Amino acid sequence: MHSLKNWRNSLRTGKRPGGKHPCRKASFPVQKNVQYILQQMTPDNKPIPMADMNHLTGLSGLSADSITGLLDTAAGFKQTLRSPNASFSPTLKNRRIALVFFENSTRTRFSFEIAARNLGAGTLGFSAASSSVSKGETLSDTIKNLEAMQVDAFVLRHPSSGSAKLISRITPKPVINAGDGSNEHPTQALLDMFTLREHFGSLKGLKVTIIGDVLHSRVARSNIYGLLRAGAEVGLCGPVTLIPPDAEKLGVRLFTDLDRAIAWADTAIVLRLQLERASGTYLPSLEEYSRHYGLTDERLERTGKHLLVLHPGPINREIEISNHVADRIQPPGYSKSMLLEQVTNGIAIRMAVLETLLGGTP
Repeated sequence: MHSLKNWRNSLRTGKRPGGKHPCRKASFPVQKNVQYILQQMTPDNKPIPMADMNHLTGLSGLSADSITGLLDTAAGFKQTLRSPNASFSPTLKNRRIALVFFENSTRTRFSFEIAARNLGAGTLGFSAASSSVSKGETLSDTIKNLEAMQVDAFVLRHPSSGSAKLISRITPKPVINAGDGSNEHPTQALLDMFTLREHFGSLKGLKVTIIGDVLHSRVARSNIYGLLRAGAEVGLCGPVTLIPPDAEKLGVRLFTDLDRAIAWADTAIVLRLQLERASGTYLPSLEEYSRHYGLTDERLERTGKHLLVLHPGPINREIEISNHVADRIQPPGYSKSMLLEQVTNGIAIRMAVLETLLGGTP
């Protein structure tokens, strides 16, 4: 573990403790995430237009028009969701959508289920603990068996990075990535972008700072790619031990000082700190992290900046975000929380994704 003195010195200098990154030998999403995203942004990897979308495994391959199209479609659904006794055309009637979740989830799983039912589709729940996976069945065999049951689409959450793309290559059915390891979480980023666009009117030129454990965050990856593609400016703020190596090559701004990141930004996306990071080589303690990177009223008042605050949830109260900042939805104060609005917007976004991928198929 880094000594407290070395860790604090890294906050001042912006250099990693000991000059080394703790994850240089880690697997793909940590070690190679920047290289991979840069590859997807090169001219040789042409962005996928909305008309050619067969799957949604990430935002790294989507064009700006595709992202805008999904946000526009979600806006129509959001308008209906706001109305009393909201009802939708059952465009996905008689479709069966498998919610294949190998990790726990509340918001993502339930919002996909509500989104599917709003559009008339049925859902099949899947729990790895009570499935044949517990007997040794592989992920690909699980998908092939569900496909043989005439499932029309898969919503997949899996702890292995790249699992969604792998499955998209072995099934012709639409695959929607609901989070794969620390690689991507595209619908979370889309609902974040939708929330920001709805509030500010446009994403172009918007300054968004992403605060916390960027290194391990699939939410951060998808937001970085989607926001940059939409014309926003992105800043990353956190201890150097939790920022990906060479992250500046993505065209983002890097901050180790939270006050400076807040002063620069129009809005902040606060990431959940995985509590186990405090027991390894990343952080000296949760208290030390909260002291330097926790978003609190005192810090916002000190900077004098009014900030729109987003968080993908679940939140660690009084660690990465204070109770007041998490719960404040109206003045007085220097922040406005969009956490519950994000949950509502998640339904609209996931309806848009399902409608786009399944609405035109027989």
